[in-house]
Amino acid sequence: MDNYKMENIRNIAVMGHGKCGKSSLIEAMLYNSGAINRLGKSLDGTLVSDFDQEEIKRQMSISTSICPIEWKEDKLNMLDTPGYFDFVGEVKEGMRAADSALIVLSGRSGVSVGTEQAFKFAKQKGSPIMFFVNKIDDDRANYQRTLEEMKEKFGKAITPFVYPIKEGDEFFGFVDIVDMTARRYEGQNRVDIPVPEGMAETIAPLRDMIMEAIAETDDALMNKYFNGEEFTFDEIKKAIRKGVKDGNIYPVYCGSGSTNIGVRSLMDGMAKYLPAPNEITEVAFDSKTGDTAEVVQDVTDTTSAIVFKTVADPYVGKMSFFRVYSGSIKADSILYNANKAIKERIGKLYIVCGKKQIETKSVDAGDIGVVTKLENTKTGDTLCDENKKIILSGIEFPGPTLSMAVSAVKKGDEEKIIAGFNKLEEEDLTFNISSNTETKETLINGQGEQHIDVLVNKLNAKYGVEVKLDAPTVPYRETIRSKVKVEGKHKKQSGGHGQYGHVFIEFEPGISEDMTFEEKVFGGSVPKNYFPAVEKGLRDACMHGVLAGYPVVNLKATLVDGSYHPVDSSEMAFKTAAQIAYKEGLKQAKPIILEPIGYLKAYVPESIMGDIIGDINKRRGHIMGMGESEKDGLNLVEAEVPVSEMYKYSTDLRSMSQGRGVFEFEFIRYDVAPQGIQDKVIKDVEAKNQ
Repeated sequence: MDNYKMENIRNIAVMGHGKCGKSSLIEAMLYNSGAINRLGKSLDGTLVSDFDQEEIKRQMSISTSICPIEWKEDKLNMLDTPGYFDFVGEVKEGMRAADSALIVLSGRSGVSVGTEQAFKFAKQKGSPIMFFVNKIDDDRANYQRTLEEMKEKFGKAITPFVYPIKEGDEFFGFVDIVDMTARRYEGQNRVDIPVPEGMAETIAPLRDMIMEAIAETDDALMNKYFNGEEFTFDEIKKAIRKGVKDGNIYPVYCGSGSTNIGVRSLMDGMAKYLPAPNEITEVAFDSKTGDTAEVVQDVTDTTSAIVFKTVADPYVGKMSFFRVYSGSIKADSILYNANKAIKERIGKLYIVCGKKQIETKSVDAGDIGVVTKLENTKTGDTLCDENKKIILSGIEFPGPTLSMAVSAVKKGDEEKIIAGFNKLEEEDLTFNISSNTETKETLINGQGEQHIDVLVNKLNAKYGVEVKLDAPTVPYRETIRSKVKVEGKHKKQSGGHGQYGHVFIEFEPGISEDMTFEEKVFGGSVPKNYFPAVEKGLRDACMHGVLAGYPVVNLKATLVDGSYHPVDSSEMAFKTAAQIAYKEGLKQAKPIILEPIGYLKAYVPESIMGDIIGDINKRRGHIMGMGESEKDGLNLVEAEVPVSEMYKYSTDLRSMSQGRGVFEFEFIRYDVAPQGIQDKVIKDVEAKNQ
């Protein structure tokens, strides 16, 4: 594949709701460019951009793949991103390398929540946006209704550039509203035809919309528009490019990716109207001072690039996908990782198309490539010339929303689990592995059930480790409600020196989470040198309560009396005596179980506020407040909710809000659990220990 000049490159993130047909659309583009000689299908597992075994099995994209398409004079780097919310990190990676966004939606289902999410991401980055209404050949598709939905959701910048031609319910061509030509599809061939009679009334107001949008890009064009003068084709093209770049025009195309209808017109439109890399402003930061500086996106400038994606392949090794912003990355060279302040050796370079790797000598400014076996570089790191030392903006990944306990199916695989997940964590920064020392569980923390399921399957496929998943153990606590005084005596004689320790200890509720220890011994009944042993015995005992074995908190223990033997007493004996007193005392002091409580902030559409509040009440939550928020026009519900009731809340909230809702949740304190919950916790622990 040839190196292209920057002005002939388009880097485009293809986004949209799951099952809208993004991958099939890219397949048609590859076919039109001659890169493949037949159209693959999702059902057959033959799509170029969905090549991972998990993608083939699930028939959906789960990672961002790159498909460079040589189209006429230009190179379109299409970054196919997943449409499901569990894989939002992959979307973020694809967007970081892209300059523009192509948002795909189904003409049958219209604007879905994934469409809205894609639009939100593109707007947040400030990317120029183009739409493609897919599956227009479906007899249930309604282009006009979809346009109206898009205008309602995304504003007046929605500008249809084509309009479908139908005979009854059958779609067979479209009118290009910009140049007022019509095309009919006969198999894979396009035939120019006159604009059908009867469509003028439909097309005229749409063309007026385009002309008005064009006029608003320039004062001179506005004067021409008001004077009734026609724009030249060059003026139209230039104005549309400016309007698209500035976010004032969102061109809308339509067609069918699976049957390759309308795709070539879309490809022409992307090449004509979407900006080249050197038209996009990129800001970097000085690695020493932190000062900002605009990157000169030119092949003649010193090199700078960002690693936007990492793939951990057990056979090839680590593959780092990078986007070059200035200069050129050459094979067998040395670059500087400005984030790690370390040099990296660049070996072989590749251009990738799906899973196919094409070796290349260099990757120039504006383009995307892959390098293998970088030792220290991770996703989000900047590679540059050592004398440049700038850091390009990284990628902000969302934090995990679901945790599950993971354990080995085969004994002895525990270390393999950690090692395998650590490798997978290099390529997916939206999950992590943690160890809960209290519950002795390994936790995998990800974006949702589907995300975690994919990671577990990848672990098995790549590293041969099978695991099972369970709900994490809730870290309950125990405490007491009354004051008691108890005796603890440890006396043992077995020949020679015996063991003797004798204490009287008062137990009562304390004011701090950690145990408070005091001594009020009079007359030397317990020598001072044994006080530390008594305290140590009690602290060790507090690790396990008398109800269900959970750690004990808010406990005050006062040593008030006891006795000793001048020969048989020892630190161990007094430690044991203290633990005997502890076990008996806590049983008498009205022990209770405390449950962890967290603070929930749920951001949801106003229309489902009632459902969200009802669901929180079912989870034994207490509403603390509600109202408008500054987050994407969503309303905020604040509540205190037991941690035990929040397992899989991310899945439930996503279902209730159709994916629009988001939440934050953090632990705040422990509180007394209802008696029914206490009984259940005790019963579960007893069953587990049988």
